[in-house]
Amino acid sequence: MAFKLKHSYYKSSTPAFWRKVGDSLLAVAALIAVGGMWNFETLKEIYTLREIKFMIGGSIVFAIIGKFLTNFFKNESNNNQE
Repeated sequence: MAFKLKHSYYKSSTPAFWRKVGDSLLAVAALIAVGGMWNFETLKEIYTLREIKFMIGGSIVFAIIGKFLTNFFKNESNNNQE
């Protein structure tokens, strides 16, 4: 299972493995962000507001970047179909 990462692969179909990785990153980051907002009052007693914003915002940015980057992967064996 060899993969290549190139800008020209963005419009081609994403391999199933990388699609699952991107979807998992998105789901985990969403859970962290929603959990952080849901338990805001409890977290406020433990962390500063800046740290909470960093955790929630970082998880959202991480999800978006992770999901976006998985679109640049393509199976190496499909090079003859370009």
